[in-house]
Amino acid sequence: MSYKTPKDIAKTGIQTGSTKARLSWDKALVAGFLAGAYIAIAGLLAIVVSAGMPKEWGGLPTLITGAVFSLGLILVILAGSELLTGNMALVPLAAMTGRASLRKLAENWFVVLVGNLLGALFVAWFLGVQTGVLHDSSALARAGAIAHKKAVEETEWQIFARGVGCNWLVCLGVWMALAAEDVAGKILAIFFPIMAFVALGFDHVVANMFFLPAAIFAGVPDLSWGDALHNWLFAFLGNVAGATIFVAAAYWFLYAREVREEPGDTPSGARERPPRTAEMVR
Repeated sequence: MSYKTPKDIAKTGIQTGSTKARLSWDKALVAGFLAGAYIAIAGLLAIVVSAGMPKEWGGLPTLITGAVFSLGLILVILAGSELLTGNMALVPLAAMTGRASLRKLAENWFVVLVGNLLGALFVAWFLGVQTGVLHDSSALARAGAIAHKKAVEETEWQIFARGVGCNWLVCLGVWMALAAEDVAGKILAIFFPIMAFVALGFDHVVANMFFLPAAIFAGVPDLSWGDALHNWLFAFLGNVAGATIFVAAAYWFLYAREVREEPGDTPSGARERPPRTAEMVR
């Protein structure tokens, strides 16, 4: 099973981030919708699979939840789409090395965020509620417990700190997936970090764009859109910190700052032209 060295991962990460920064808004929006939907489908699966498990099982329900939730990032990376939390590491890495401007970074994050939100809301309403999947009493109870924990019980600082831990792990999954040269290697690289962040109860802003609306759409009491927006804000800030500090900046310092600009790379101060073909990954 072949793989890239850390320095080669950094090179690939810079190239991937640069490609993302140059992606046209319409492709970023559609790819963002797909990524939001993939994460939401994994969240729905996690609810159904872990619903009804007795409390006596200890941490096993959260372990199972995390194991099946890894499907989301596997779909994002292998099928090809744009996930905000992964872009929080790769696009800043390209900006740090002069391959992307701050304007392009902001545009990419905004459009992908909108796409992720639309995809997550669609799955929550259509596949979660309209199909009747969340009408099952055990599934509804599980969805309500997850949403209440994240939107009501956690403090602002806890949401932020859990957001940091979450996206540190998520972006490590993305980073290691770049190292793998085959499908099996990419899946294995993704599985353990995603399983870990879910089992630990960390907060992923895009996943929460599914879990909280799904509970609201399903009629879970004592949960409002204000609660959802409050969680999303602090989860977003924590996710940004986790990705940019502990992955993008750390690996820029270790490896990426030594990477020289390759022919065809777009300096941050130059006018950027969209590529003829843009590979959409992560």
